[in-house]
Amino acid sequence: MQYLALIYSAAGSGPQPGTDEFGPFMGAYQAATEKFKADGVFIAGDALQGTEAATTLRKRGGKLEMMDGPFAETKEQLGGYYLFECANLDEALKYAAMIPTVEYGSIEVRPLMVFEKIR
Repeated sequence: MQYLALIYSAAGSGPQPGTDEFGPFMGAYQAATEKFKADGVFIAGDALQGTEAATTLRKRGGKLEMMDGPFAETKEQLGGYYLFECANLDEALKYAAMIPTVEYGSIEVRPLMVFEKIR
C-alpha cells in the first residue's frame, strides 16, 4: 500500500541555510532518503518551495478565483513529502519517524486511495 508522508514545520523552526546546523540537517535527509531507497519503500520525495510561491485556485458560483499564497493561514506549512510503498501503516510510520523534520515540526502520514487509471 502507498503512504504519503507530509512534512510540516513553522517557518524558521529548523536549521536554516547558512548556519552550522544546516549541513548536518540536510545530511540527515540524504541519509534517510538513502535508507528508504535501500529498504525498497521509496517511491518519490521532494521539498516544496515556500508558501510565497503558492497559488490557490477555487471555483465558486461558476467563477474561478485565483489567489497568491496558501488557502489557509497556519503556523506550520507543508514543506515537502515522501511517498512510500509499505506493507502496512506501522511500517509507514516507522519510516516517517526517520524524517529529520520530525524534531522541529510534524509528519502527517496518510494512505493513498489508488484509483484505476482512466484511459
